[in-house]
Amino acid sequence: MTNSKKIAVCPGSYDPITRGHVDVIARAAEIFDEVVVAVVNHPVRKGSTLFSADERIEFIEDATADLPNVRAASFDTLIVDFAREIGAKTIVKGLRAISDFEYETEMNQLNRQQAPDVESLYMMASPQFSFISSSGIKELAIFGGTIDELVTPKVAARLKEELAR
Repeated sequence: MTNSKKIAVCPGSYDPITRGHVDVIARAAEIFDEVVVAVVNHPVRKGSTLFSADERIEFIEDATADLPNVRAASFDTLIVDFAREIGAKTIVKGLRAISDFEYETEMNQLNRQQAPDVESLYMMASPQFSFISSSGIKELAIFGGTIDELVTPKVAARLKEELAR
């Protein structure tokens, strides 16, 4: 058994980070020595983002300030290459529903083909967060819905400011 530090990476667009994301990150932080929340700089699947990578990182740093073994960083490579670059052997992802599982199964197979040494760990969303998505929160914000319990105060304020324009 080695004494090496166990590092995990939690990748995503985090546009913006939600309480559901924070739940998965906090649970991963209990398992790993270090968790790097990896913000994709230019998402392919979801198109352009509402917030810049720097602002999304600020939101993550604010939301995880009480988790000393968590840090945020942006990446614009394959997630397995980023994981190797930071010394992570595990990719941690949250699953909310069957649709997440289907997509993540495909991503897992592609990642395993590229980097068999990097494992994927999937955490089921806690029930109170299983319906939360960044896109759903943005839609609520656009139409004046209540988002204050779904995101941090900083994110709620910025969403209201940005989407009121």
